[in-house]
Amino acid sequence: MGALVTEGTIVRVLHISPSIFDALDTQEKEQIESMLGEEFSVYEVDQHGCAWVEKWWHEDETHASSHSLALEPSDMEVVSNGRA
Repeated sequence: MGALVTEGTIVRVLHISPSIFDALDTQEKEQIESMLGEEFSVYEVDQHGCAWVEKWWHEDETHASSHSLALEPSDMEVVSNGRA
């Protein structure tokens, strides 16, 4: 059994499902791919047990974009439980 993942848990993205990329343009694909191997704080665990993480890109002072990923347990590893 793995570590319990809750809101605030720090996880590393190990895998991104290829189906996520199907409807994305090139820039969005590159942004999502950049999340692989990075660490994020879980902001929600949904009713299916997926941990949701988000990354922001700031193009300039007035333009930003973000993407969220729903991670299955096999898509991530726990880095820290987020508690002091």
